[in-house]
Amino acid sequence: MAKSEVKVLGAWSSPFAMRPIIALNIKSVEYECVQEEVGCKSEFLLKMNPVHKKIPVLIHGDKLVCESLIIVEYIDEVWSSAAPSILPSHPYDRAIARFWADFVDDEFYIAMRESSIAVGAEAKQAAIEQMVDGLALLEDAYVKCSKGKPFFGGNQIGYLDIALGCFLGWLRVTERFNEMKLLDEAKTPGLVKWAERFCADPAVKDVMPETDELVEVANVIAKLRAAPAPK
Repeated sequence: MAKSEVKVLGAWSSPFAMRPIIALNIKSVEYECVQEEVGCKSEFLLKMNPVHKKIPVLIHGDKLVCESLIIVEYIDEVWSSAAPSILPSHPYDRAIARFWADFVDDEFYIAMRESSIAVGAEAKQAAIEQMVDGLALLEDAYVKCSKGKPFFGGNQIGYLDIALGCFLGWLRVTERFNEMKLLDEAKTPGLVKWAERFCADPAVKDVMPETDELVEVANVIAKLRAAPAPK
């Protein structure tokens, strides 16, 4: 398929936009990245995703697919003949992977976001503690889902690996800003080794942003939040 027929509308710093890109890399599908500017919503984005008005959007010919994990499933199904499969083959394993992916988005990511915008030391500490608790649960999930193999998905990066792994860059930013280790060899040894393998994988290594670059983005976002609303 021609590269121009598959596009990802996103931003290089967005963990959600990373998800479809990694999925396309796994499937060896050629694609084009269309970058959105941080803090802005282009007319093109508003046209491509008029409902939620956010990235990422997969543009596949004349088809538009929104929401990062829905896009990952779409990619896995459309290019099903291209190995490896991203979603587990067994219905129960698929259900478990989706359950933990929802946990990542609905609880872990929310706690990480709250740690950066919380007002006051108490609220920030509560968010960090929620992240620590979440990582402990994800450590246990990794042990059970991986069954002794390198990734949540087994021998290859799978659905849950993509769902969680795309937050590793921002997790490092959170660690730096709070001067602490959240992925700790003593408390989450499985996740520590998993994170190293995930970031080194060919489908990921050229996509994962450097921590210093994300710190710069975080500072820009903080300034935008602090700026007075336009009258």
